[in-house]
Order: sequence, then structure tokens, then C-alpha cells
Amino acid sequence: MAVNARRGTPLTLQEILGAALRLIDAGGVESLSMRKLAAELDVNPMSLYHHVANKTELVRQLCLNVAPLLQLPPDDGAPWPDQLRALAHAYRRLTREHPWLWRYVQSHPEVIEHREGGLWDVLGRILRAAAVPEDEIERMAEVLHAFVSGFVQAEHIGHIADEETELAFGTAIDLIVAGLRHYR
Repeated sequence: MAVNARRGTPLTLQEILGAALRLIDAGGVESLSMRKLAAELDVNPMSLYHHVANKTELVRQLCLNVAPLLQLPPDDGAPWPDQLRALAHAYRRLTREHPWLWRYVQSHPEVIEHREGGLWDVLGRILRAAAVPEDEIERMAEVLHAFVSGFVQAEHIGHIADEETELAFGTAIDLIVAGLRHYR
């Protein structure tokens, strides 16, 4: 790994991803450019291409690094409604911490090529505990993700008054839990 003369230290992928996330959190994915990122890191823009092929790949890598920040509920024997509530709140919390990245992924689902692992595995486990038939797990997971994502989107664009969001989100999750009790 080459050492940048201006910086005096080698550039790392983690450093690039951290700076990219800060820039995205400040102004959105669309405002991020490889030139701005290079300026933030005090490197030549071409140095970035030793680590990522382009901006799309950078955002994909960033999503893969942000996903583990989702505080997934453990498989600790807690009742499935409690686990579902914990998962929903963790998802919403992450969308609030990185709203621009979340919005970008929602409008560019190709950035995340597959829906497996992490969130999806935990959601599948919770749905199984809720007695959702195995052949309906994938569809139900997609529906629940869309439902919660729709709420979060409405919240992000101001369709739900700030002072009511906590109560409204709790009500939305209560509706999901009530609907899932249908499978028991």
C-alpha cells in the first residue's frame, strides 16, 4: 500500500468508508463525489480507485459496513413479539442515524444485491416463532419490511408530526404483532 506524500500514512478502505459516511450523513449520497471524498481525506482522487472501483461500489461497500450496526435482537428465548419490537426499533434507529444512506438504498435497491443474512435471518427466525408457515416466511418478511420502511419514509418526509412519532411507531408495531397472532 502506497503512502501518500501529503498524508504521510497509507489510505485504508475503512478510512475511506468512514469519511464517505460522514459526507453522506452531512449532505446525502447524491452530493458525494470521489473528488470531494479525496479532498476530505487529503489524497489524490485516483488513490481512492485502488480501494473501490467507483462511487456505486463505494456506496455498496458502505452499506455492507453499516448493516452490522443494526442492533439485532439475540435468540435468547424472549417472546417473539418482544423480539419483533426490538428489531423494528433497531431498524428505525439506524435509519434515523443515517437517513440519507437509507433513502438512497430504498430508491436504489440494486446496491444491496440480496436479502439474506443479518436482518433477514433474524426476521425469519421471529416469523417462525410467530408460527408463520415456512412457505410464507419470505413473502411475509418482504411485506413487513415494506410496512416498516413505509412508516419510516413517512416519518422522514414529515407526514407524521415529530411529537407523535414514538407513539405512532409503537402503534404500527402493535398492528403488526396483532396481525401475526393470526398464524398462532
